[in-house]
Amino acid sequence: MAEVDLDRHWYGADDAPVTLVEYGDFECPYCGAAAPVLRRLVDTSGGAVRLVFRHFPLFTTHAFALTAALAAEASGDKFWQMHDLLFAHQHRLTDADLAGYARQIGAGEVTGAAAQAHRPEVEADYTSGVDAGVRGTPTLFADGRLYSGKVELNALHRALGLP
Repeated sequence: MAEVDLDRHWYGADDAPVTLVEYGDFECPYCGAAAPVLRRLVDTSGGAVRLVFRHFPLFTTHAFALTAALAAEASGDKFWQMHDLLFAHQHRLTDADLAGYARQIGAGEVTGAAAQAHRPEVEADYTSGVDAGVRGTPTLFADGRLYSGKVELNALHRALGLP
């Protein structure tokens, strides 16, 4: 099996000096609250921060987290559009909902066999999180160091040394 690029889903400048990795779950309300804050952080960093999203579906707690992660993967180059829709509609993540979101963004099939084909990517993200000590979501790492502060714009700016 080919090696999975754990940094395949990034938002911001590819050469940003700071990489913020989020381990997230599309059904997690805390991740849903963090998503716009993290986007705003990147957007206000002047190219200093890029955000990497890695899947960490809490499948024993959230019934739709794994299928949502697979659907996001299956959406291909529409990942960030799907990411935003999944967080905007966290309480509507059935297969029918996922298929509807895919149609909305022009992503093709994101359920069933099309989604299952992306299991290795989701498993690789999850395993990397377990190996890094992730226990819940969202968990953030700034340049490999665990960030334990609030997911709040000013706190993140201070922790990352941004103006």
